[in-house]
Amino acid sequence: MASTNKLVERRRLRNRTQLRKKSFGRPRLSVHRTNQHIYAQIIDDVKGVTLAAASTVEKDLREDATSNIGAATKVGQLIAERAKAAGVAQVVFDRGAFLYHGRVKALAEAAREGGLDF
Repeated sequence: MASTNKLVERRRLRNRTQLRKKSFGRPRLSVHRTNQHIYAQIIDDVKGVTLAAASTVEKDLREDATSNIGAATKVGQLIAERAKAAGVAQVVFDRGAFLYHGRVKALAEAAREGGLDF
């Protein structure tokens, strides 16, 4: 029952922020976190396509631990590399309803160090 309430609360917060309207045509770096993995996507909402994606589910990143800050840092570096390859330099950070703390913060800082601007 508690997990359903968390899901409802996350959806409510997601609808409240409406980050898609605030991005002004810039791609957004969307982050999703679960207990075991972390996922990052760069999405162009105007065209409705994903430009780059990285997660701890990928075979290269699955060898080590997938649910810690170190894994989130690796995903942040990887998404920054893939964004550069796709020609994206500036994004809007979309953390959803997740707090900017821990793994989400580590991913964001690694993406900034990798060359993404938000």
